[in-house]
Amino acid sequence: MLKTLRKIASIGLVSETPPEPDELLRVGRALNDRIAAVLGRALCIRHVDAGSCNGCELEIQALGNPYYNLEGCNIRFVASPRHADLLLVTGPVVKNMEAALQRVYAATPAPKLVVALGECACTGGALGECPASLGRVSNLIPVDVAVPGCPPSPARILQGILTAVGG
Repeated sequence: MLKTLRKIASIGLVSETPPEPDELLRVGRALNDRIAAVLGRALCIRHVDAGSCNGCELEIQALGNPYYNLEGCNIRFVASPRHADLLLVTGPVVKNMEAALQRVYAATPAPKLVVALGECACTGGALGECPASLGRVSNLIPVDVAVPGCPPSPARILQGILTAVGG
């Protein structure tokens, strides 16, 4: 132990140099200010799975990890459409979800934003319009932003959400 302490004393402190200021932190601050200016508070999102394969849901889950830090951007998911500013809809609208999606849309207070997420929500995907599916989300409710991809990356999802808020 004494030998180790002598070695540490002879070398001195060895550590990494402090990082340079990160421009992304300024972007994050500007984003928080923009959301606060538009809404006056955090952006609240209600996610609705209208019949997806859960590929998009996995990417939505990634938004909550420390890398994307959605909560740090003043954006959060809520359980009730009555508390939501934005509906994030995934999957083609299957017949069994038609009434539920319309009720969620009606329960969301105005002004409401709708983001269709994934190829299925944007175009109907592989099912398209068939006896079991109504196809894309815009066939049932008005869509403000469509984010294509199967599934879209978390960065594209975040970009679509910010486009809806900013535009």
